[in-house]
Amino acid sequence: MNVSRRSWLQQAGAMGAVFAADSALSAAPRPLPPDIIDCHTHFYDPTRKEGVPWPGKQDSVLYRPVLPDEFQKLTKPQGVTGTIVVEASPWVEDNQWLLDLAAKQPFIVGLIGNLKPGSDDFVKNVERFTAYRKFRGIRLNVNDLKNGLEQSTYVDHLRVLSLLQLTVDVNGGPETPAVVAKLAKALPNLSIVINHCGNLRIDGEEPPADWLAGMQAAAEHKHVYCKVSALVEATGKREQDAPQDLNFYRPVLDALWKTWGVHRVIYGSNWPVCSRAASYQTVFDIVNKYTAARSQVAHEAFFSQNSIAAYRWKKT
Repeated sequence: MNVSRRSWLQQAGAMGAVFAADSALSAAPRPLPPDIIDCHTHFYDPTRKEGVPWPGKQDSVLYRPVLPDEFQKLTKPQGVTGTIVVEASPWVEDNQWLLDLAAKQPFIVGLIGNLKPGSDDFVKNVERFTAYRKFRGIRLNVNDLKNGLEQSTYVDHLRVLSLLQLTVDVNGGPETPAVVAKLAKALPNLSIVINHCGNLRIDGEEPPADWLAGMQAAAEHKHVYCKVSALVEATGKREQDAPQDLNFYRPVLDALWKTWGVHRVIYGSNWPVCSRAASYQTVFDIVNKYTAARSQVAHEAFFSQNSIAAYRWKKT
């Protein structure tokens, strides 16, 4: 079939327009996922009659009422649709205080509580709080965990959490991933989340070899996850002057994604603690830019879907 010069030019022009449109789409920012769950926040109210054990009165940044309404308004521009709260208070009744708060707040999708495995009332308190669907587990200090792994009662109590399909968050220094690997070996069906990337120091350089080896050991266990939180705090900055450039954090982020893959990394801000080092916008932008550049699957997995796998939370 003969094609006239005019027809050929019209077709070429149309194709050029298609290519231009495709190019524009590929260059456009990836849209935010429909659900964004911030899996590490703290809520508390020092104006309560009983006060709070944390933070201390001398903390001019954190010692104030920190409640869901403020956080929800703060994070609306970033599209945050829910949060999992982590209880920092060692007072048992503060778990109840947060559960009562969560009952009034659909925005709170889960609570990681604060209970002591090995204590006489541990099982009783777990049974009490699991009556609330939003109670999703507890957080442990890595030093307590390291010592507890040598005690049969402590391990048995963690086994109870595993049987109830609850999750254990673990917080501590750069040795945390290696200790978590030992826990995962002892209780392979327990869902475990490493907090704050193991609290390594972030300096823009490649991460330390021993931290990376610990992460790799932990990642061998399929029910272990890494919460990508406290990035800006890890720079050591305290005057909202943490670096905003993604490339400063890229060596650590690259190591995390290479180690854990797309489906075992979880978003957390550590608000309001992160506000010492940077604005929430900065905290969010760092990981949003990083995951958006990878793929839509990686983007949505990081911001919501992986948290469902790790914490088994359900929408109300």
